[in-house]
Order: sequence, then structure tokens, then C-alpha cells
Amino acid sequence: MRLWSVHPRYFDRQALTACWREALLAQAVVADAGRGYSKHPQLRRFQLMSSPEAAIGDYLSAIADEADRRGYRFTRAKILARGAESLTVNSAQLAYEWQHLLAKLHQRSPDVWERWQSITVPEPHPIFAVVEGPIADWEKISPV
Repeated sequence: MRLWSVHPRYFDRQALTACWREALLAQAVVADAGRGYSKHPQLRRFQLMSSPEAAIGDYLSAIADEADRRGYRFTRAKILARGAESLTVNSAQLAYEWQHLLAKLHQRSPDVWERWQSITVPEPHPIFAVVEGPIADWEKISPV
């Protein structure tokens, strides 16, 4: 499961649809803590919010906004709640995810990679505010 901290505008079609599906799964897990994946490290930052359901709902809303912009139809009725406070993402976490996404794009969607590869600091997903800091302790760092 990957709940990206980067703005969904940078995603190729595969990343956008995968992120939607994975965030819907995350929403189900957050709504019913007994479900599988409840200990998944990617969920920790949402589970720590005062309203985890609203946080993941806001996350999903931004994914749906990008889908709308591209002419896709993601069913917003699947979003259970909205209206959370914003989350933070550490600058090194955002940078790590950016390099991870660029590597995926280079392999899978060279045209999308070409469009974004010169960006050194991407915009975060709209629910995140960037703060200085290291890669998150929940991140599973891939060997290079």
C-alpha cells in the first residue's frame, strides 16, 4: 500500500487509479480498526489524527479531484467523511517519495516522467503541509 504524499497531478494513470483503490482500502481499515492492514505503517499518520475518517476522506477527495480533471469517473459517494485538519509531511519524506515515483514513471510511463523529471521539489498532496524533517520512521526504504 502506498498513500503518496506528492500531489496526484504527478501520477500516471496507473498510480492515480492504484492510489484511489489503496486509499479506499485505507478508509475501510480506518473506519473498522479490526480489519486487516490496521497496523500498516502507511496508515499511522492518518490514525493519529483527531478524525482519521475525515483525514482519509480528504485524501481521497484530492485524488478524485485529479481524476475529474483528467476526465475519469471516480465515485465520490465512496468517500465516507471529510473536513479534517491538515497533516504534515517531512521534507525528506516528500523527497524520498518523489524519487520513488520518478523511478516508477521512468519505467512505466516515460512520457509522464519526461514532463516531471526536472522538478526537484514537488508539491505535496493538498492535505499535507511540508515541514523540515527526515524520512518518516514508518517508511520502508527500498534499496537502490
